[in-house]
Amino acid sequence: MEGNKKEIMLKIDGIDVYAIEGTTILDAAKTAGIKIPTLCYNPAIRALLACRICSVEIIDKRGKKRIVPSCIYPVFEGLVVDTKSENVVRKRQELIKSLFARCPNAKAIQELAREYDVEKPSLLVGNPEEDCIRCGLCVRVCKEKVGVSAIESADKGMEQEVNAAYLTISDDCVGCGACAAICPTNSKNVRMNPYLMLEKDIKEAEDQFLNGTRDELLGVYTEIFAAKSSIDGQDGGMVTALLLSGMKKGLFDAVIVVKRTEGYKAEAIVAETADEILNARGTKYSRVKTTSKVEELIEKGKRKIAIVGTPCEVRKARKMQQRLLSTYPDLEITIVGLFCFEAFDYEKLKEETKRLLGVDLDKAEKTQIQKGKFIVTVDGKDYSAKVKEFHHATQGGCAYCNDFVGRLSDVSVGAVGSAEGYSTVIVRSEKGKKLLENVDFVKGDVDKEAIIKLASFKKRRAENNFAPIIEGRSTELK
Repeated sequence: MEGNKKEIMLKIDGIDVYAIEGTTILDAAKTAGIKIPTLCYNPAIRALLACRICSVEIIDKRGKKRIVPSCIYPVFEGLVVDTKSENVVRKRQELIKSLFARCPNAKAIQELAREYDVEKPSLLVGNPEEDCIRCGLCVRVCKEKVGVSAIESADKGMEQEVNAAYLTISDDCVGCGACAAICPTNSKNVRMNPYLMLEKDIKEAEDQFLNGTRDELLGVYTEIFAAKSSIDGQDGGMVTALLLSGMKKGLFDAVIVVKRTEGYKAEAIVAETADEILNARGTKYSRVKTTSKVEELIEKGKRKIAIVGTPCEVRKARKMQQRLLSTYPDLEITIVGLFCFEAFDYEKLKEETKRLLGVDLDKAEKTQIQKGKFIVTVDGKDYSAKVKEFHHATQGGCAYCNDFVGRLSDVSVGAVGSAEGYSTVIVRSEKGKKLLENVDFVKGDVDKEAIIKLASFKKRRAENNFAPIIEGRSTELK
């Protein structure tokens, strides 16, 4: 007995199995060590009956035999289940034939085909290199767990594919990799769509664009120091100073930055002059849609582009750069990454700021995070509370991001590790070095351990959130 739930007995393949009433046949079978094949099932998210490979035969309460999906069918006292009957085997063979015709080279399908004596079909449907079985797991994990809904199932029938909404460039993807982690066939489509970068992809990008010593938590870098520029900006004004330097040196002729608009709301804009860069000063602690701006600039003929963004935006920018270089070999992208533990949703942050601090966020002259506190300055007065108290305002996807320092940027900038009024600067590439040339700044010492501590915590948090997804994959598919 579990709490007030009743323990019942059922028979699975002639074996007496005890289970909690209302749990599924699949769960009961797993508890008893009885294998039922699955493809589209993962206990980390709700079942949706996409593949039905887990079908079994039961004798229902009326004494009739029928085929049911074991991933959602609830057990009851006296239920009789057969996981290997002729009807079940025939049903699975039909389903596997259909999947095999669509995805002949998918390892998971090949293994099921061998187990159920299904021959490779002579007539294939669609692209023989296809390995997406349209199970929908990636779409559901992105929506239900990550919370961003960056991908969806587009079109219907045999033309169905997993893609960004409306088959366009995605501004919502955070590149976390949850879609790849949950995929039962390790689909190439999922890995390419839209911008996710797995650890091996990140290391490849580091080798391609960066240089220096690789650190597990800080990424590749050649130098790390504290700095305070001569510009009146947040935490030493180094981001603004770097952008002005790059613009002056001709490293780029357009910069995608985030600017406050109405109240505390922010949006990505394109700055093409020093004044426009200066007008975008100050951290906004929110994730905005920058990806589509890159595409817009390229369509306008721009080939030297700079981007300022959080780690998720940095990942997307590098992924885009890798893809676009084959079409635009003269494309040069310079990336300034911002330290980020988590970003906030504007509406939710406004509510929490009013509740916790009693001030209107839209009237804030400045916001900053220092020593674990979120500080809002209104009418020259600082109001603060611990950052963890604002967890309800966090944007979707942050809990699945394992990058604190913007590993794939040319130069990373943040407040952690430096004294008040200074920025921590991590130089990662030759472009990063060039940005620093002729910048007027004062150097200071950095507490590297403080940065490592937060980076480690963020990485562990992501690993803990991914664990149920990875553990939920069928053993035979791992």
